[in-house]
Parts: sequence; structure tokens; C-alpha cells
Amino acid sequence: MNAHLSTLEVVLEPFANAAVASTFGSYPPAMRQKLLALRALIFDTAASTEGVGKLEETLKWGEPAYVTAETRSGSTIRIAWKQSSPAQYAIYFHCQTKLVDTFRTLFPNEFAFEGNRAIVFGEFDDVPTDSLSFCIAAALTYHRGKGRNSARG
Repeated sequence: MNAHLSTLEVVLEPFANAAVASTFGSYPPAMRQKLLALRALIFDTAASTEGVGKLEETLKWGEPAYVTAETRSGSTIRIAWKQSSPAQYAIYFHCQTKLVDTFRTLFPNEFAFEGNRAIVFGEFDDVPTDSLSFCIAAALTYHRGKGRNSARG
């Protein structure tokens, strides 16, 4: 059974980058909690996925981004809330991969998608963590070409 992000106990990884911490601090409180839960899921998934290594947390386009700098095993993941869509937040994947197309095929009824670059969540959505962890692991291992990665382009 798929757990939901809202029901998981979130263990926060300390911020190593002050600019990233500041960005999270700028989000509205309710959305900040949602994004911190996504952040925790990204770190947890990276830690439990063989070959990913330590993630680097940085800003790309002013948004928190997670890079497999140590192993170069994967594609960058970003998470963000945008003032233009205040009741939504999203996890972004590189648009020139087939990751989101693969996720759309595998999980047509579990997620809302934005083009070929994002999974979008509403403020009150129950986020299925098992399915989302699969998506995160696929992105973090995108360049490996083996294992759980079925989303190669």
C-alpha cells in the first residue's frame, strides 16, 4: 500500500547551503511544510538507492535543486512553489529526458503532470510516497542505465 507524504514523519536533513535555507524560509508556511516533506523524501530516496551517493543541495533558477554531484548517476531534481500558482507546488525533472513521459505511463491516475517537466501537487493532495520515490530514484539514477531506471531517453 502506498503511504502518503502527509502521513510520514519527516526527518529534516540540515541545510548545508544558506541560500537554499533562505528560499525555503520564503515560502508560505503550509507550502514550506509540503516542500520540506518532498525534500526529506528526496534525501531518503537517495540514501536508499544504490549508487546515488551524497546529494548536493543548491539553487537552480532560484529553486531548491538536488544534484548527484558525487557520482553523476542522475539528472537534477528541483522542487518549488510559485506565487503564480499559490495553491500548488511541484517536483521538476529535466525536460529533455523521458522521465516525466515514463512517469505518466506508469502512474496515469496518481499524479498531475505539467508537460514533460513536472509532477504538480495541490495544497491538499495526498502524495503517494512509494510511487513518488520510484520517480525520484529513476531521476537520481538516470545516467546509470541499469537498476530501477526504466526512464532512459
